[in-house]
Amino acid sequence: MGKITKKDGLTKKHWIGYMMGDFGGCMTFALMGSIVTVYYVDVLKINVATLAVLLLIWNIWDAVNDPIMGTIMDKMFAKHKNKQGKFRPWLLRSTPLLAVTSIAFWTVPTFFEGTTLICVLFLCKILYEACYTMFNIPMGSLLSAMANTDQERASLSSARGVGSMIGNVIPLMIMPQLLKIYGETNPKGYGIGAAICASIGFVVCFLHYYLTEERNIVADKKEDAANIKVTDILGVFKKNRPFIALCVHGICICTNQYVASTLGMYMYKDVLGDVGLMTYTGIITTPFMVLILISGPILAKKFGLEKTIRSSLLIGAVLYILLFALHMIMTVNPWLHIILASLASGISTMSIYMQWGMVGEAIDYNEVVTGKRTEGSIYGTFNLTRRIGQAIGNSSAVLMLSWVGYNAGAAAQSAGTINGIKVLCVLLPAIFTIGSWAAFKFLWNITPEIRAQIAERKAANKSSPDVSV
Repeated sequence: MGKITKKDGLTKKHWIGYMMGDFGGCMTFALMGSIVTVYYVDVLKINVATLAVLLLIWNIWDAVNDPIMGTIMDKMFAKHKNKQGKFRPWLLRSTPLLAVTSIAFWTVPTFFEGTTLICVLFLCKILYEACYTMFNIPMGSLLSAMANTDQERASLSSARGVGSMIGNVIPLMIMPQLLKIYGETNPKGYGIGAAICASIGFVVCFLHYYLTEERNIVADKKEDAANIKVTDILGVFKKNRPFIALCVHGICICTNQYVASTLGMYMYKDVLGDVGLMTYTGIITTPFMVLILISGPILAKKFGLEKTIRSSLLIGAVLYILLFALHMIMTVNPWLHIILASLASGISTMSIYMQWGMVGEAIDYNEVVTGKRTEGSIYGTFNLTRRIGQAIGNSSAVLMLSWVGYNAGAAAQSAGTINGIKVLCVLLPAIFTIGSWAAFKFLWNITPEIRAQIAERKAANKSSPDVSV
């Protein structure tokens, strides 16, 4: 076996380069949130029932194409042993495709009508999601090829978090201003906005490719591409407990996130009595998130990545439970709710920013227990579990709102409904956060002895002759 490169230690260039990954990807992906619904309904005039069917098919496609792409990457590298690395060549291939398909999605369907419009829109979305996956999976997997220690994993996870924050903010600053100028039903504003965001994303994604480096990819000349199968992931589930812990965490934390984002407005509108307070939540949370991204690598260096994540989840759950108890025994001051909710959400969110480093460690562990280093399929399947959590969160939120008796036409909700909203918006996040904590507490089994085995294997790989330099 041999390594692709032999450079020791992460540099500022590596950190900035990895930060550019989610920054560039989110420049187009961020538009697929609240803005895209207006595009579907008000611009393209898609029937709501038809749109529901399309969304179901697209969501299924989004879920399955992640592990498929990961397996393709693993097989291609096993077959060709690309001298440029395992992941970075895919970044270079996908960057222009991502920009082109994003612009096509927001422009091409507007030239058609009726059934043809539906077919063109369907194809454009499928192609965009495929190209985004082609970029996102190698970008995420790249962390395991760059980092060797908990501190390095935490540092790159922090970099990714910073990039994600920037990449999600800029498109949502650009597009609303263009829609204000051209009108929300005028396709011209969407097309211009998409072109601007895709162009910025193209440059940033290319910088991600240029400034990163694969340090830990082992090219085994004996490894045959035919030995890498989609079904290999079943063996990972059997032997890799850390990976199972990550999957449970991914489902719990994403369900929590999407329930909170769907129902959060009801907490402010119906319980606290002022929906405008949500603005202040964002103002308080943003600098707190920056502090978490800065402190994450420092805490990981001192306490270890897994302990840092576990502690953040436990503290977040305790704060949620405290806030729920206060809501049950008294009328909580809105500002007290905002502060405690922001603290609980922010501290537990450290697990989301730092989880990418844990994926890297699970990949290292998998190489020890299975003899295969299949970063692509592992990262892709982990992404699949996150998609499952998103789907559960989105679907169950509205259903649970009906369970607590919410009446959309009522001037004020009943006392039982108010208490139900408190359960959904405060207690439920505590339960899901505890679920994530339990996954790392009881399933994660990488001990110092196992880390020594992983380090031994890496050292052996490093001492082998290089495939290329």
